[in-house]
Amino acid sequence: MDTATDLLVRAIDRTRLDEVRRNDADGHGNQVAPFAATGQGEPLRCCLRYAEPGEHIALISYAPFDHPSVWTEVGPVYIHAAPCDGYPTSERLPAQLSTGPRLLRTYRADDTKNYEHNTVVPDQVALEPIIQRLLSHADVATVHVRNLDSQCFMYAVGAGHASGDDPA
Repeated sequence: MDTATDLLVRAIDRTRLDEVRRNDADGHGNQVAPFAATGQGEPLRCCLRYAEPGEHIALISYAPFDHPSVWTEVGPVYIHAAPCDGYPTSERLPAQLSTGPRLLRTYRADDTKNYEHNTVVPDQVALEPIIQRLLSHADVATVHVRNLDSQCFMYAVGAGHASGDDPA
């Protein structure tokens, strides 16, 4: 991939979130328990921005892969307690979540982890050029953006257009 290729950014799939909200459970044995956001750094995985103080949010367990895989990892993520508009554009990285510190985990087309290209991004360093470089490798199909300290899933990025394949 060259730098002219579009990025395809994916938040948590709305269908999966609808199921969590409908069942009032996250699918990993945890009830959805809404609470008011403090606004002190709760990154929402549904719309890819930080929660504002007082917004009704929930902390759920989430696995980016929705199919059996030895690479499936379940971790805590914040979401809006009620449905929201989601992430409005899939061609750009989310402004509030587009710099380090982050861990970029790389995966091949068959969803196996590619340790060779995993990258730690320091504080305040822009993610986009690094993700572009990672996706230029033939053996990298998807990059999972994770926060550095807890390594929780933030969002997935692949190469393509909004109508293309889902990289998560």
